[in-house]
Amino acid sequence: MTQGKVSAILLAAGESRRMGAANKLALDVDGMPLLRRTAVSLLSASLEELVVVLGHQADTTRALLEGLPLCLVENPDYTQGQMTSVYRGMQALQQPCEGVMICLSDQPLLETVDFNTLIRAFIEQCPRSVLVPTYQGRRGNPIVLAWQHRRAILAGDRNLGCKRLIEDNPALVWPYAMDNDHCVFDLDTPADYERLRARSGIRSRGPAALATLQEA
Repeated sequence: MTQGKVSAILLAAGESRRMGAANKLALDVDGMPLLRRTAVSLLSASLEELVVVLGHQADTTRALLEGLPLCLVENPDYTQGQMTSVYRGMQALQQPCEGVMICLSDQPLLETVDFNTLIRAFIEQCPRSVLVPTYQGRRGNPIVLAWQHRRAILAGDRNLGCKRLIEDNPALVWPYAMDNDHCVFDLDTPADYERLRARSGIRSRGPAALATLQEA
């Protein structure tokens, strides 16, 4: 294991059913498709490597990431749940590291500074094997797993990296309080997208553009 290094897996395989017909990863956030914006922020963070796992509408999501220096893998089993994508991402990691950050692709407020805050907290402070960001008592994402959990996941433990790990193994978990709500804000529905538009400093396409996407 390489001390002081963290890699990331960005999960981008889900069907985003609650958003309607629109692929939420293509929604415009601050002048960039959501998925690409998240990947760019991660690539600017202090990461060893970045793996992105595709699944639903893989051709569309792959195009959103064109030209970025990251590893793309496709999960043919994405309909069987998020943990299958975590497994594929863990398989694809090439560089040994101290921790693996499991990132969701629908958290539009997360910035490079937020990712770096979690990386530093895990490397410098975390006394346990799973770091979970929180805001005002609410659990958020991304979580960071110690490298040892990668071995367990690849050996077939499909519970690691999911809510069940956190809920069933509190002794493994170190809650880390964030100073903003970026880790607990995600985009699941058109109403969430409208809430994003309403926030100061965040630019996104309005209802008409979202309707167009939903009808596509």
